Amino acid sequence: MKKIGVLCLFWLGFIGNGFAQTAEEKQVTAAVETFKNALITADKNLLESITADELSYGHSSGKVEDKAAFVNGVINDPIKFNLIDLQDQTIRMAGNTALVRHAFNAKITNNGTPGEIKIRNLLVWQKQKGQWKLLARQAFRVP
Repeated sequence: MKKIGVLCLFWLGFIGNGFAQTAEEKQVTAAVETFKNALITADKNLLESITADELSYGHSSGKVEDKAAFVNGVINDPIKFNLIDLQDQTIRMAGNTALVRHAFNAKITNNGTPGEIKIRNLLVWQKQKGQWKLLARQAFRVP
């Protein structure tokens, strides 16, 4: 019986360590959270600082924007984010690049009318000069 208990503890420790984030993954998670908050607050300086100059931002409609158009859209678009809930997030590291996938569920107002957005995203983050920057994002509708 003692051996079974020790074996169970061993497997719990093994499984638990399998889900632990690396230091880089924690930094990427923090960058995603910062980006989410910048969308909600429509903070131009924060949006500009966390996105790469080479940004390619794809919407679920198929529209693709560069950095300037993306930032301008967040600031001036009639759609405003009130709440963003990210679910089922995964991060895969590849050197100085991180691939992030998640479900993006948002409560919005569009010209004062409440609404919801439910999409999935692929975000590509790249470490540039020690800071994680959003290099690309592609959204798609949930089937």
